[in-house]
Amino acid sequence: MRGSSLAIAISSISFLLTVIWGSPFIRLLRNLNIGKIIRIDVPESHMAKMNTPTMGGFMFLIPVTLLTVILNAVSLFGSRLIGSSILVPLAAMWGFALIGAVDDWEGIRGPRRGLGMRGRTKFLLQCLVALVISYALMEILQVPHLLWPASPEPLDLGWFYLVVAAFFIVAYSNAINLTDGIDGLAGMISIVAFGGYGIVALLQGQVYLGRFCFCIIGALAGFLWFNGKPATLYMGDTGSQALGATLAVIALMTGRWLFLPLIAIIPTAEALSVIIQVLYFRATGGKRIFKKTPIHHHFEMIGWEENQIVMRFFLIELIGAMLGLSLTFMS
Repeated sequence: MRGSSLAIAISSISFLLTVIWGSPFIRLLRNLNIGKIIRIDVPESHMAKMNTPTMGGFMFLIPVTLLTVILNAVSLFGSRLIGSSILVPLAAMWGFALIGAVDDWEGIRGPRRGLGMRGRTKFLLQCLVALVISYALMEILQVPHLLWPASPEPLDLGWFYLVVAAFFIVAYSNAINLTDGIDGLAGMISIVAFGGYGIVALLQGQVYLGRFCFCIIGALAGFLWFNGKPATLYMGDTGSQALGATLAVIALMTGRWLFLPLIAIIPTAEALSVIIQVLYFRATGGKRIFKKTPIHHHFEMIGWEENQIVMRFFLIELIGAMLGLSLTFMS
């Protein structure tokens, strides 16, 4: 794959930068008393995680941003390593990171301590940012609306593309957010999903987009250095919303978003478990299908250890991503 060697090198640099500044960043969060507040409706084992530093998404957002800006600056001297089109997913990343940061801050210090931003307010902000990004994808980058497997030409969805793109961006920003509930889970799942679309991008010749994916992978690997059980840092909504939105934008940039629900099968399942639980609860007057949602909490409550859940979900995500990749390029 063209550009794969440099993509791996960028991933390695991103990993090192994240690990190097990880410990000072955690000390800063502790000094500022930015600690996670555990809600009373989670499994009892989570209470030990109270006051662990959160808003840790900045740990990987900043190295990814620095590398992207630097590699764009290098192009001024004749060596184009990252294309300017990457500024769109980068903008999506920071747009949703800021929404998540406000949500985290309100949950720690605001009047809604322990709850965070009101759901309706957060959803409206997400929709607004998603529509702006979707317009940029359609009118500025002019990405293919939908590349159907075995079809030589992309399908044109017209202005309906704005709705589809915005839906996927908002949906996956929340799906990764729901996945972020166990030490290391969201990070490991995101590495696989970004790896899948990094491969898609490189196979399509979108070298800059592939390198951006691997830059994120390296930073996430550095974040997992501190987020593996027992975690000394949580990404919070700052990181999870940013990751989900960025993953969706990257999928849309490739035109191969049809199999995103399979390539990101665990976030998809986490979100569906919540939707199914709510609908069933309302339809039956209070009955539940799962002991608790998102679904990783269900498995906690039937006796699975956190490490078991993370490893088994990782394996399912890996299989889903491989199957999604095979179907994406089916001829």
